[in-house]
Amino acid sequence: MNFTVALAQIKPKLGCLGDNMSIIESAIEKGVADGADLIVFPELALTGYFLKDLVPDVALSLDAPEIQKLKELSKRISIAIGFVEVSADYRFFNSALYLEGGEILHVHRKVYLPTYGLFDEQRYLARGERFRAFDTRFGRFGILICEDMWHLSAPYILAMDNATTLICLSSSPGRGVSGTEELGSSAAWQKLTSTTAMFLNCRVLYCNRVGYEDGINFWGGSEVVAPSGQVLERSKMLEEDFLTVKVDEGALRRERIFSPMMRDENMGITLKELKRIDRENSR
Repeated sequence: MNFTVALAQIKPKLGCLGDNMSIIESAIEKGVADGADLIVFPELALTGYFLKDLVPDVALSLDAPEIQKLKELSKRISIAIGFVEVSADYRFFNSALYLEGGEILHVHRKVYLPTYGLFDEQRYLARGERFRAFDTRFGRFGILICEDMWHLSAPYILAMDNATTLICLSSSPGRGVSGTEELGSSAAWQKLTSTTAMFLNCRVLYCNRVGYEDGINFWGGSEVVAPSGQVLERSKMLEEDFLTVKVDEGALRRERIFSPMMRDENMGITLKELKRIDRENSR
């Protein structure tokens, strides 16, 4: 079905749950006022990114008051949002929630935790262990968190699980420069989202944050990408923004007829060859 998505390109405050919750509630009110059906927030929108030893202090269980508040708000608009989740056995995850109609429809725990360069997630967080698509009132969705999307198998699994929309929550710092004087990280992400959408015949809703933490900036550039790989709209660079985009079901239908990549995909061959490679590597 057709729907309108809002990408809330916010600037979370590091470790400040209360302040961030206020920012999020204000964005949700704006989304509702603008007629959006779904609002997407960045990775770790409730907490900020470079938490380090603050992780246990800001982690929330699924029955925390903040999550209950989001459940209530999701009766007015569907919500995708990132936070630090604590499990019953006191493990901490970089997680994303999808809430709709007053309920949590899906929890995704980030699988690929970057631990190189600026990043040190594996020191503080546990790995997720699965990728699953799920049904929403807008169709079948899948969620990825930042680094997850850089592993080709992750969006592929979700697409083979019949997801037609991929939501990617991100906290991508600005790094490097490209030949066109763009940030290297922004140029790389824009290629990735477009290529993923095109090869998997799916929409990509990418929401990145902005602001500074520990002298490191986040570049924004949130975008909605059509199944053709075309960018429908993109947010501003390096500053807060709020993007509202109408998503057309007809565009998905046309692209899947014109370029039927997923119709012709042979998962049996993929599984057979991956099993062979695994056997050979185990010798």
